[in-house]
Amino acid sequence: MYIVNDIAYAENFNNKELKIVDIKVVSELCMLVTFSNGEKRIFDAKYLLQYPAYQKLENFEVFKNAHIENGIIVWDNGAIDIGIDAVYENSFAYEQELVM
Repeated sequence: MYIVNDIAYAENFNNKELKIVDIKVVSELCMLVTFSNGEKRIFDAKYLLQYPAYQKLENFEVFKNAHIENGIIVWDNGAIDIGIDAVYENSFAYEQELVM
């Protein structure tokens, strides 16, 4: 467990200084995530649907309204969130700008 900004997180995150600073939804259940160290990664959230707490993300209207609070991604007015380490570990490096 670790604490950031008075919020307790259950994960064992090695880099407590790393934060999510920007997100851009690029398709259904997929987003480009920029971390505070400048690294950009593609996060595919499909695997989250196996957990009941994340079922609402199947609705693209909910998923695309993601935003950042205290350096983490949240949805549904803060009712759903995901830890930084989970995003990082379930994403892959992305080095090019997306063409939209």
